[in-house]
Amino acid sequence: MMKLDHNAVETRAGLMAVLATIVISIGGLAEIVPLYFIKDTIPPLEGVKPYTALQLEGRDIFIREGCYNCHSQMIRPFRAETERYGAYSKPAESMYDHPFQWGSKRTGPDLARVGGKYSDSWHIQHFRDPRSMVPESVMPRYPWLENTFLDNSNTKKKMLAMKALGVPYTDSDISGAEIETAHKTELQAIIAYLQGLGKAVAKE
Repeated sequence: MMKLDHNAVETRAGLMAVLATIVISIGGLAEIVPLYFIKDTIPPLEGVKPYTALQLEGRDIFIREGCYNCHSQMIRPFRAETERYGAYSKPAESMYDHPFQWGSKRTGPDLARVGGKYSDSWHIQHFRDPRSMVPESVMPRYPWLENTFLDNSNTKKKMLAMKALGVPYTDSDISGAEIETAHKTELQAIIAYLQGLGKAVAKE
């Protein structure tokens, strides 16, 4: 009878593959099977709502302009972060975010709790000239955003795609998308997006 020690396993590729498969299968089952018996893997958070049509367009501009490269939207449960930014991020806050903006790179401040922290006029000036509001900022200027009107020709399609991913948009939400985003600038859209971040947690 063969003795199963490291030498026996590591010198027989077939045996190694079988044992590795068994170990991975057990680990996988232990991780996956319990999920079938849990009603909801994300604890609900009161006040979390899907983005409005304008906020959804603003989120896409946030991504398009690369803002996520410097600004995360995830406050980690460490004292240094919660004292600076507020309550740590919860999974339910991003349940309607596809893709979520948690990230791991943070050059500028985290934006998870930026909603309502500054006025719309502050944000407008900050996008025009960041250093006029925060002298040490390395953020580039975005003056074209307030002079560029939204292209809302695909807003309904975006909302339908989000609905297919589980975002609970109603028919009235989708049918009113063009009216909500009509004659709005890209700057208005991105500010609407930023002003909505963290509002649910702020109400707790």
